[in-house]
Parts: sequence; C-alpha cells; structure tokens
Amino acid sequence: MKTQEIQRIACLGTGVIGASWCTNFVMKGYEAVLYDISDEQLASGRQKVADNLAFLVEKACMTREAAGQALDRVRCTTSMEEALCGVQLVQESVPERYEIKQAVLAQVDEFAGDRVIYASSTSGLLISEIAKLSQYPERCIGAHPYNPPHLIPLVELVGPAGSEAAVETARQFYTLLGKEPVVLHQEVPGFIANRIQTAVAREIIDLVVRGVCSVEDADKALTFGPGIRWAIMGQNLLYQLGNPKGIKGLYANVGGGKNKKSWLEDMARWTTYPEDWPDMAQAGVEEAMARRPAQLGNTNESLARYRDEMLLEILKLHHKL
Repeated sequence: MKTQEIQRIACLGTGVIGASWCTNFVMKGYEAVLYDISDEQLASGRQKVADNLAFLVEKACMTREAAGQALDRVRCTTSMEEALCGVQLVQESVPERYEIKQAVLAQVDEFAGDRVIYASSTSGLLISEIAKLSQYPERCIGAHPYNPPHLIPLVELVGPAGSEAAVETARQFYTLLGKEPVVLHQEVPGFIANRIQTAVAREIIDLVVRGVCSVEDADKALTFGPGIRWAIMGQNLLYQLGNPKGIKGLYANVGGGKNKKSWLEDMARWTTYPEDWPDMAQAGVEEAMARRPAQLGNTNESLARYRDEMLLEILKLHHKL
C-alpha cells in the first residue's frame, strides 16, 4: 500500500477515540466509514463527529460549509463487510481487550484485502499479541493517538516483525494528516507518552499520599510549571537550555555530589497503586473543581470544553491549525 492510495478509512468503534479519529480524517478531506455493532452507537458516534466539527466552526478553525462537506464524507454501518469495502486503512478503536481486538482483526482478515493497513488505536496493548492470530501480521500496526486525536497531533507507531513497510506508509499518511508521528524501535506496554504520563502520575500520587501536597496543588505545580514548558518543547530540549554547557552540563550538576542527595533516591518506586488512592483522588479533584471559576471549567463538560479551547490556542502557536 502506498500513501497516496489511502483515500477511504474504516473507523471501527464509535466511542470518543473512534469518533475523534473520524473527525480528523473527514476534516482533512478523506472519506470515512464509521462502524459499530448497533444503530444507537452509530448515531451517537456520528453526533460526536458533528459536535467536534461544530466546535471547530465556532472557534473559526473551519467554515460552516467545510464542516458540512466533512460530515457528508462520513458513512455509517453496522456491517463489518460493508465497512471494509473499498478502504485502504482500518483505524480500529474498539475496547482495550486482546480478545475483542483479535476478533475484530479476524473480520478484517476476512473482508479486507491483504494490502489494507490495520492500525490499532490501543493505548497500551502489544500489537504483536493483537496480531498473533492474523493471516497478515505484516500489515498490522499500533497507532496510538492522544485524546482528542482530531486536535492533538501525536500518534505513536509500532509494528511486529515484518511490518516495516506498513509502519512507514502509515507514518507518511499521518504526516499528511497534519499529525506528528513517532516510531518506536521496539514495542513496550504503553508506548512512549503514556509511560511518561504514568511516571509523572506516580510521583504526584506519592507526594499526595505522603502528605507533601494536595491534589489541587500538585496539578497547579504541573500546569503552571513544567506543563507550560512541555507545551512548547520536550524535556531534553528544555534541559539543553537549562545549563550553559547544555544537557550534559545540567545532568552533571543535578546528578548529586558528596553533600547532595539525589532527588531520584527520594522518588516513588512502587509498582502497585495505593489502595485508597482512587477515593483520595476523586475527593481532591472534586474539591479543586468546586473552586474553579466557571469560565475555566468546573464540571466535566465545561472542563473538557476549556481543555479543547486551550488546545486550539496551543496548536495555533505550533502552526498546526
């Protein structure tokens, strides 16, 4: 499969990720087929796409006419055979369980040609395990987006042995889509970004559980400290700017001397979440949300809208809109 051949994409699964992927494809001029197992789920998925496009119109990121044309490029079906007819790429976003993804891939093997790329949106499963029963593992890749995919450019790519051609075609395609693909040299659970996010989350949990800070203050420290810088450039480039001798000089300085205990020695190392953390986290988040001004989001719905509004501003600075 060559990149320029990809014109029609099957979006399997119409949840938040699947509908967002569909939005991404049709807003860039591609045809997309939404598939799910019931008419109710399909209607909900198509409405998510319509809402995503309406938000972009409201924020002057696309015209009403362009949004209407994009929505016209969406087709919906509960037939897997129909969904896969004439597509060149399958973007699978079904529930995060091996047996479900393997069952879907078996249908892809049955109804899609062997040159059609199968891209799983899995956030942490191994593509080699998903594809182990496939007749065509060489066309299978992991293509993990960051939520919401139609706004956040990142997509992380990895494939099992023999899938190098599919990975490269997908990398070129997602680049044309306006995304920033990164290719893993080997597969690991959680890809890159989720592992980084989990490491940060573990340290936040540890600080709160130890009584060092509140849930709200941990979020404030992240949002108004490293979070702002991370929205501009990655940690390694930031560290390059952190010392006159560059990143090498910075690490030599923070590595710990005779009278300086390394920060790493005091950081969390546990591998099982504290049992009471879910309740602590929920209580802390609800307390923090209650203190947020309405315009910054103080309900799940308004908070998601505020997030997306801010994402648009950041994307404009990165010339991604």
